[in-house]
Amino acid sequence: MPITPKRPRTPDSSYAWWRLAASLALSTIGGVGLWSAVVVLPTIQAEFAVGRGGASLPFTATMVGFAAGGVLMGRVADRFGIMFPLILGAPILGIGFLAAAFATSYWQFVLVQALLIGMLGSAATFGPLVADVSLWFVKWRGIAVSVVASGNYLAGAIWPSILERTIAAVGWRPSYMMIGGFCVVTMMPLALLLRGRAVIDDGDRVDPIRMPSTPGRLPLSPAHLQGLLVLAAIACCVAMSMPQVHIIAYCGDLGYGTARGAEMLSIMLGLGVVSRLGSGVIADRIGGLKTLILGSVLQWLSLIAYLPFDGLTSLYIVSAIFGLSQGGIVPNYALVVREYFPAREAGARVSLVLMSSVVGMALGGWMSGEIYDLTGSYRAAFLNGIGWNLLNLAIAFWLLMDRFRPRESLAQ
Repeated sequence: MPITPKRPRTPDSSYAWWRLAASLALSTIGGVGLWSAVVVLPTIQAEFAVGRGGASLPFTATMVGFAAGGVLMGRVADRFGIMFPLILGAPILGIGFLAAAFATSYWQFVLVQALLIGMLGSAATFGPLVADVSLWFVKWRGIAVSVVASGNYLAGAIWPSILERTIAAVGWRPSYMMIGGFCVVTMMPLALLLRGRAVIDDGDRVDPIRMPSTPGRLPLSPAHLQGLLVLAAIACCVAMSMPQVHIIAYCGDLGYGTARGAEMLSIMLGLGVVSRLGSGVIADRIGGLKTLILGSVLQWLSLIAYLPFDGLTSLYIVSAIFGLSQGGIVPNYALVVREYFPAREAGARVSLVLMSSVVGMALGGWMSGEIYDLTGSYRAAFLNGIGWNLLNLAIAFWLLMDRFRPRESLAQ
C-alpha cells in the first residue's frame, strides 16, 4: 500500500485551503439543523395547535442547545482536535432528525430539536469549526474565517427552499427522515479529512490584556472583556433573528404565502454569504472590530427599512439589502477574539462568543413570536430588534475608543 506523503501543517499552506473547503462543506450540511425548525414553523403551529410564540420555541430550543453544545465541543476540539466532535455529532444529528420525525407530541419535538439536533448534532459545525480554521491561517485569516462561517448561511440559502418543496410533496416527517440520512452519509467522510491538527506556537504567554495608561480608564480583565463580547454578540443577533426566523410566517400573514417567504429567506442568506466573504476581505485590511461596526450599522438601517415597506416587491428588495448588511457581522467576533486571546484558547473562547450569537438568535426568535402574540403584528417585533441592535453598536463603539489594545503576539 503506497504511503501518502504528509502535507505540511503550516498556516496558509495548500493543505490549510483543502481543510477550509472540507470545513465549509461540513458547516453547510450541518447547518440544516438550525433552519429546518424555521421552515416547519407554520406546520408545527397547525399540527400541535400552539400559538406563534409556541411554534417559535422549537427554533429557540434548537439554538440554545446549539449554543451550549458549541461551547462544549469547542473545549473538546481544543483538547482532541476538531475531528472528534464532528465524528460524534454526525450520527447523532441523523438520529435527531429521525426521532423528530416520529415525535408524537409538541414537547417531544422541542426536546429532540434542542438536545439531539442542536446540542449534540449541529453544534460542532459552526463555532468549533471557525476556531479550528482560524488556527490554520494568519495572512488570510479574515477571509478564511468568513468562508467557513458562510456555511451557516449557505445552509440557510439552500435548505429552506428544498425543505419547503419536499414538505409540500411528501410531508414534514418524511422530509426530516431524508435529511437525517443525508447528514450521516455526507458528514462522516468529510470529518475524517480533518484528522490533522495545526502546529500552534505556544510561545504565547497568558499575560493580562494590555491597557492604556490614560487616567480614569478602568482596567478590564480578560473574563470581563469576554463577557462584554458575549453581550454584544447576543444583542446583534436578537436583532438579526427577526427577519430570519419570522420572514416565512410574516409573508403568510400578509397573504403572500409561505413559499414566498422561503424564497426571501434564501435570498437573504444567499446574499449573506456574499456579505461574509466581502467582510473577510475588508477585515484583513481594517481589522475585525471596525468591520463588525460597519456591518452592524448597515443591519440597523435595513431593519428600519422593514417598517414602512411591506409590499411583495419591497420585501424582496429589503430582504436582499438585509442579507448584504448583516452577513459579515458574526465572523468578525471570531477575529476580535483572536486579536485579544491566546491561540491555544481559540476553540473555547471563539465558540463561546459565536455561540452567544446563537443564543441571541434563539432569544430573538422566541421574543418576536411572543411580541406578535401580544400585539397581533410584527411591527413591535421589528422595533424590538432595532433597539437590541443599538445596544450592540454601543458596545462595539466603546471598544473602538482605544480603551483596549490587542497584543499582537496573541494574533499569531
